[in-house]
Amino acid sequence: MFIFTARLTRGRIAAGVAAAALLCGAVFTAASALGGRGVAASAAVSPKNIRTNQDRVAYLASYGWEVSPDPVAVEELILPEEADETYQSYLDLQAGQGFDLEQYAGKRVKRYTYTVLNYPTGEEHIQANLLLYRNTVVGGDILCTDLEGFLHGLAMP
Repeated sequence: MFIFTARLTRGRIAAGVAAAALLCGAVFTAASALGGRGVAASAAVSPKNIRTNQDRVAYLASYGWEVSPDPVAVEELILPEEADETYQSYLDLQAGQGFDLEQYAGKRVKRYTYTVLNYPTGEEHIQANLLLYRNTVVGGDILCTDLEGFLHGLAMP
């Protein structure tokens, strides 16, 4: 065990707080200048090593989604080994965003579902789903649970 001690004066603490505030301001200014979407796409968190709820929320935030702090559902699913027409369209959606669900056919995955709080059109009943296999995001989608709902990839429309 290591013990580290430091002698901090009020001036050093104030300087540290000021530096942190300046850095945060610079990040928010850059995000505003890029319109927000460019930052989310370029700063996407790696889909690997997603171990905790905080990691999953951060992953969704990297796409620009603000979600409920805790999942509304966690389900264990076995992905179909053969694709019917409906599932094939879902596989195509996932492939379009860089996920190859076909390699996980017959595998057990966990689906984490979160409520989306900032859908651009202001619609309600929007959910974000993440499919994880061994701490790696292997798929995801945004869907509207209304009767005439919709489904699209993780990127903001």
